[in-house]
Amino acid sequence: MVSAVKRSQAPVEITYENLRFLITHNPTNATLSKFIEELKKYGVTTLVRVCDATYDQAPIEKEGIQVLVSCL
Repeated sequence: MVSAVKRSQAPVEITYENLRFLITHNPTNATLSKFIEELKKYGVTTLVRVCDATYDQAPIEKEGIQVLVSCL
């Protein structure tokens, strides 16, 4: 029997020349405060969302992090 267990995944940082990218899971409003802590820990200034919104972006913007939406 296979069971699905949702696990919190650690962010992955990728560096290319002078650029830094942080690949993360998609947070929910319930996990948003922890997510913001992680963003700040890594010095994130711009967040690019590439999936459907699962959270309110206002608290992220309130912390001074720009939120962009990319339609893939």
